[in-house]
Amino acid sequence: MNDPFPPSAWERRLERVVETAPYLTLALSLVIYLSTSDGETVRALALTALALAWILGTHTLLPAAVRRRRAVAAAHFAGVLVTAGLLILHDPIFIVYCISGFLLAARFAPSKWTFAAVAATSFVLYGAALDWSQATIQFAAFHLVIVAVQTLTIGGGHIVGIRLEERQRKYRKALSDLQTALKENADLHAQLLAQAHQAGILDERQRMAREIHDTLAQGLTGIITQLRAAQRVEDSATHLDLALGLAQDSLTEARRSVAALQPHQLEDAQLPEAMTTLARNWSQTSGVDLRVEVTGDRVPLSPAIEVTLFRVAQEALSNVARHAGATRADLTLSYTGPVVLLDIRDDGTGIRTPHDSGFGLSSMRQRLRGVGGSLEIESTPGEGTAVSATVPALQGSPR
Repeated sequence: MNDPFPPSAWERRLERVVETAPYLTLALSLVIYLSTSDGETVRALALTALALAWILGTHTLLPAAVRRRRAVAAAHFAGVLVTAGLLILHDPIFIVYCISGFLLAARFAPSKWTFAAVAATSFVLYGAALDWSQATIQFAAFHLVIVAVQTLTIGGGHIVGIRLEERQRKYRKALSDLQTALKENADLHAQLLAQAHQAGILDERQRMAREIHDTLAQGLTGIITQLRAAQRVEDSATHLDLALGLAQDSLTEARRSVAALQPHQLEDAQLPEAMTTLARNWSQTSGVDLRVEVTGDRVPLSPAIEVTLFRVAQEALSNVARHAGATRADLTLSYTGPVVLLDIRDDGTGIRTPHDSGFGLSSMRQRLRGVGGSLEIESTPGEGTAVSATVPALQGSPR
């Protein structure tokens, strides 16, 4: 599996330096020694070969998984220091090779072993190169201070570098996670927009269906009723006038529905007055005696609440005119504080299935749910029907 956060350029450069440092420093030491020394080259070559074999056998030739083990890295590091010490005892010029120990200490970072590796390298470097037979207490103390300073600075530098790189890796991961989240959010936003668009289309279709049912369908039903009545009597002028009035009202309501406006009865009147006008016109066209009663302290309601109650009353009365065969009906609008109640009762034939899912009842329930209201229907065959709507009394600005 590929690493989603591969080593940075700084990490790769440091790893290359650490890998090649023992070879480069050993080769440089040997070249300088051979070009400047007249001593025993055989011993120097033998020790150099031993150091090279140790580097190859304990690190370079091993599998990467084995090289990364802490025990293997510690053994490799110790062998480098031992061979470096032997070479320095032979000739101080091999201090150059011992310096690679400072770089190898980075493999133990970040941990306390980093400081131990740097300190060990410093002790080997100074301990093998100096003539301790001539050393004084001040001389030893001075070199101990140098070792301490080197340990803190070089070891601390290794640890700080590793910590900074770890922080950069966390930042890169956080940035990658953020970019992924932004992409997912963009995709989700696009899906939500599409869903909202579809939901808006569906809501608008349902709204138009309800408006057509509550205005055009009811108006056409009334027109047909009046035209049929006109056919049965000789003096048909009254029925024709009523049919014409219904046709004009239906056309007006259709235009208002397309424009998403409230019923014209509510334009300049409060809900009780609009209900009274509705009742008077309905009773005139249906021939059913309708009594209207308003109870409680009247308060101006929000337009959405008023339109909902008005449309529910229209639909309920339309059902009475078409299906109930009633001779009398009652409409009661009750202001009871937190809620407003609309009750419509008739003495007709009743409903066999009060929980019928026909479009008219479904339309009323949808309208009421849209404003946080509810609908209840009680009916007994032969004893009439009671429709009760409840909505929250959300107040609006007075007209």
